[in-house]
Amino acid sequence: MSALPSAAHELIAAARRSLAEAIVASTAADRYAAAHLAALRAAAAVLATRGRVQRKSRSRVRSVWQVLPEVAGEFAEWSDFFAAGARKRTLAQAGVPCVTSREADDLVREVETFVERVTASLGVTHQSMLPTGS
Repeated sequence: MSALPSAAHELIAAARRSLAEAIVASTAADRYAAAHLAALRAAAAVLATRGRVQRKSRSRVRSVWQVLPEVAGEFAEWSDFFAAGARKRTLAQAGVPCVTSREADDLVREVETFVERVTASLGVTHQSMLPTGS
């Protein structure tokens, strides 16, 4: 596989950091929001690597969850899953009590799997994420 753009490496690293934050977050809302952000960052890494969908002029801005299936069809179900939780993430970030501990824990597990699948599809390993001696 060809070398990944630096933006993709940075986004995968950011996804892993957000996932780590989700795992140790003290509230369900914080766990949910951090996990969902990790998924967004991982999806953005795919978009940064595989290119962009051609936009028609005057087209509206679309979310990563709308674009991802067009660029990487193998992640279409994941896109649907995470798109369904986007509003809940927004509410949780705003302090609205809308997330149970179980929902947050389930999302963290799903995001762990998603990030693993994204990194595998991009050919990124933990070793390749280590800083180089530059």
